Amino acid sequence: MALSTTTDASVDVIAQKRLECLETLNETVDTTISGLFCPGTWDGWLCWPDTAAGTSAYALCPGFISGFDPTRFAHKVCGETGEWFRHPETNKSWSNYTTCINLDDYEWRKQVNLIYETGYAISLIAILLSLAILSYFRSLKCARITLHMNLFVSFACNNCLWLLWYRLVLTDLDLLKQSGAGCITLHLVLHYFLLTNYSWMLCEGFYLHTVLVSAFVSEKKLLKWLLALGWGSPAFFIVLYGFLRGYVSPPHDTIECWMNDSSFNKVFVGPVCISMLLNLVFLFNIMRVLLLKLKAPAGPQGAGPSRTILQAFRATLLLVPLLGLQYILTPFRPGNGHPYERTYETMLACTSSFQGLFVAVLFCFLNGEVIAQVKRKWRTVFLRTRANSYTATQVSPVPTTETAATATAQRVHFRPEPVADLRPLAADGKPMFVGSTAKNGGHTTHRQPTPVNGFHATLEAEFPDDIEAPADEIL
Repeated sequence: MALSTTTDASVDVIAQKRLECLETLNETVDTTISGLFCPGTWDGWLCWPDTAAGTSAYALCPGFISGFDPTRFAHKVCGETGEWFRHPETNKSWSNYTTCINLDDYEWRKQVNLIYETGYAISLIAILLSLAILSYFRSLKCARITLHMNLFVSFACNNCLWLLWYRLVLTDLDLLKQSGAGCITLHLVLHYFLLTNYSWMLCEGFYLHTVLVSAFVSEKKLLKWLLALGWGSPAFFIVLYGFLRGYVSPPHDTIECWMNDSSFNKVFVGPVCISMLLNLVFLFNIMRVLLLKLKAPAGPQGAGPSRTILQAFRATLLLVPLLGLQYILTPFRPGNGHPYERTYETMLACTSSFQGLFVAVLFCFLNGEVIAQVKRKWRTVFLRTRANSYTATQVSPVPTTETAATATAQRVHFRPEPVADLRPLAADGKPMFVGSTAKNGGHTTHRQPTPVNGFHATLEAEFPDDIEAPADEIL
């Protein structure tokens, strides 16, 4: 509801400026103009006075185009027939603002915007891939990885919204003139996720500092508080910023989709500066604690610092992109026309747009745990595929019923050690074959194989004494 009211206020501001322009034109009618003339008008950006036919009217360029350069003027041509010049493509009255642009500066800024768009696009792809990897391997689930994933989600949303801003808003002059609900909503949501970037970088620094400095801490409770801080605190500042800029700020702050700087930008600039300073303090304290542990004397067995401490020390050195400490240099921006202005803007574009890529590479693609999980999964899938392929080539044809019975009869499970022959004796005193028949009083008795040492004996005709049983058949 507040957003629609703010949008209506922006429309009212434009209408008010138009009425002021018309009132000014009515009060200052140039009576010296005789004959045909073009009547004064409001084109949405500037107020143009009455202009004699065949001449041009000039006005200072809008500040958001030329940066309030007092040497640049826009002009509007009045035709010989007393009508303002119309653009041949749109057939609408047209004001020429091309003279407000420094073509050399314009081309350079196009290159900077291209760096931003390219960096945000590449970072978005890398972050989405990182989120897919971290979500797939459940064995990676822990408080630290959860924080990384929330930070990656914040980066992904922020990068996506910046791409929409560059593609949909900055290239549509009519949308900037109207300053409707859509672009204002995009402005607020964009700055919300911009704040979440810094809040989650602060959560990363606070978590690492707490884990290393405080030995006894409940990571589960700490994670709940960090989730509330990471997503909740930016919402408070954005609501406050939107209310102040929509209801308290002067009329010129509510036009052009709020893209111009306002005094109320301090509402979220302050928390960003506090976040970076706290992360800087956390970094120094983490370095101090780790250096003390690394300098500690060796144990009784001469063991040096543990591998965990060394890994934490190495990770601390990589915290600059994770904590956003490179933005500490952002306030020291050179002025317009400074020799280092373009260098500063180019470096800022690279560090801002590619930060998501740096964080994804350092804390996902080069993470030892992630690499181990990917390798293990790769070996499992690859070796299983090869094993199945090898087994398929070694399988014999399906045996017939007679062949299967013979193979079953010849299968040997164990070949016992030589022991005394316990087979029953026949009438002639010789041992009977296992499974043979004996006649006792006219009755034929079928004898079952006699177990030897707990296993069934092997037929001598099937396995001679000089052939051992296959090793892979022994159970």
